[in-house]
Amino acid sequence: MRAHFVLSEIGVGLRRNLTMTFAVIVSVALSLALLGGALLARKQVNSMEDYWYDRVEVSIFLCNEIDAETDPACSRGPATDEQREEIQAELEDLALVERVFHETAEEAYEHYQEQQKDSPFASVVTPEQMQESLRVKLTDPTKYEVISSAFAGREGVQSVTDQRSLLENLFNLLNGVNIAAVGLMLLMLVVAVLLIVNTVRVSAFSRRRETGIMRLVGASSFYIQLPFILEATIAGLLGAVFACLLLLGVYLGIDSFLAERIPVIDFVGWDAVLSVLPYVLATGIVMPALAAFFALYKYLKV
Repeated sequence: MRAHFVLSEIGVGLRRNLTMTFAVIVSVALSLALLGGALLARKQVNSMEDYWYDRVEVSIFLCNEIDAETDPACSRGPATDEQREEIQAELEDLALVERVFHETAEEAYEHYQEQQKDSPFASVVTPEQMQESLRVKLTDPTKYEVISSAFAGREGVQSVTDQRSLLENLFNLLNGVNIAAVGLMLLMLVVAVLLIVNTVRVSAFSRRRETGIMRLVGASSFYIQLPFILEATIAGLLGAVFACLLLLGVYLGIDSFLAERIPVIDFVGWDAVLSVLPYVLATGIVMPALAAFFALYKYLKV
């Protein structure tokens, strides 16, 4: 009988405040979709960092004849075979170094022609202008400074570059976008909480006569508050379900469209998406319930 009464009160409350309930569902859905999106964006950035940093190499460019005439770092002349072999041997002895690949000027020229075949500069570049280099794969790409401090300025070395620095701007941009998404998500959560509080207050005020009668017949405060809390929880759960459907729909588009057209990005898989959904559903249940409980406790004193 009590369960039937509580369910009937929930139905009455949802019908009386249909427009506000709908607003709560929409705001919760949007805020939780942003929450899920922010979590997935964090996973995506971490995945991309692991993918690209694992492929990062440190390049030690050796001086050639042209550098010896134009670059102060090569004022002592072009690199000799003995200097190159000495540097390569030292690199291979370092525990930090996983692999060393020697690229000759001719090989560098061939790679340049392949990569820049549509560029007008490709036809004017000669093999003599290309630099011989040592490409170093590190076991820990963050330890680039060890290689740089050990070999920059060495005789025969023109420069030491780290590909990781080229990626940092991209990841900083992605992290900035993620922070902006989190900020927008928090704003939407605040809006959703305020809507839930106002909806509960309006619902309780419209049924103040019924709650007064329940108080007179000895009903406990929790029993009186329970229908209002469940109303908010149901609205939040519906919003969470819509947020999950929205996330699944967006990722389906990414998986079927973008993943095929942008193969250089290692997109997170369905397992990452499914791992986020429980957090979205849990937030959609707990947040409205707590907001309704504190609204009733602080403002209404039913």
